Amino acid sequence: MFEILIVLGIALFSFACRSFEHPFVRRLGGLGVLVTTFLIAFFLTGQLTAGALAVLAWFLLPWLEILTRIRRLRLPLDKKLQRKPPPSNHRFPDLAQITEEVENQGFEYVEDTGWDWDGVDQFFRLFYHPGRKEEAAICLSEQGPMAFSYLSISSRTRDGRTWRTWNYPFSYTMKLAPELHMNRFLTAHSFADLLEEHQAFLDRNEVGDREVVEEQPQEISGAIQEEIRSQINHNLNTGLIAVSGNGTFRYSWRGLFFLWTQFVKDMVKLS
Repeated sequence: MFEILIVLGIALFSFACRSFEHPFVRRLGGLGVLVTTFLIAFFLTGQLTAGALAVLAWFLLPWLEILTRIRRLRLPLDKKLQRKPPPSNHRFPDLAQITEEVENQGFEYVEDTGWDWDGVDQFFRLFYHPGRKEEAAICLSEQGPMAFSYLSISSRTRDGRTWRTWNYPFSYTMKLAPELHMNRFLTAHSFADLLEEHQAFLDRNEVGDREVVEEQPQEISGAIQEEIRSQINHNLNTGLIAVSGNGTFRYSWRGLFFLWTQFVKDMVKLS
């Protein structure tokens, strides 16, 4: 009975911590989940080894997804962006509100675009601010039952580099190309917060207005396509992915281990 009360107490404490937004408190809750798992296995078997293996199972769990789905996944080498209708209100209920936020900051609507491939659906609503010479995008990523949205602000400089601030919630599934400089800002409560952080990002890296190139709005989707292909080429060169025929690529075993480390990072960050 005493052991049950200990497990229940730690479990309740852990779930209470996970209800907070502060990252330290949430991670404390994640640690509590691991402790709870260890204690359940230990009390049931009386073996410390069993408790350790139960905790280890949490970190090996991503391999189930990696080996059953991602290893068979084939993705296009050239992701052609095409105009597409916006998702329904049921799929993306906040699209209109976020669009209003972006336009209230002086960004002008450019187009709705995206790509679909083998159950993966990517939607982008693109904007451009002529005065600031910045792109903005509202993005929705859907894959089966999983869907998430994020915002990005980008500045492109004369030396071919791209400086981007976004609130993409997960670790990257491929290595970034050398010319792409990313600034993740997960605590943005509004588009205005993200915009302020992007300016601070440029200032920290001494990227002045004269270095930022002015773009033609109708060419933004083409620039995104080139950027995606550059990232794919970079990961082909590093061996994380490999050409699989018919214009597609797959993850190599090295790439699958890279994905696993990214999954573990997310488990720690989001716990």
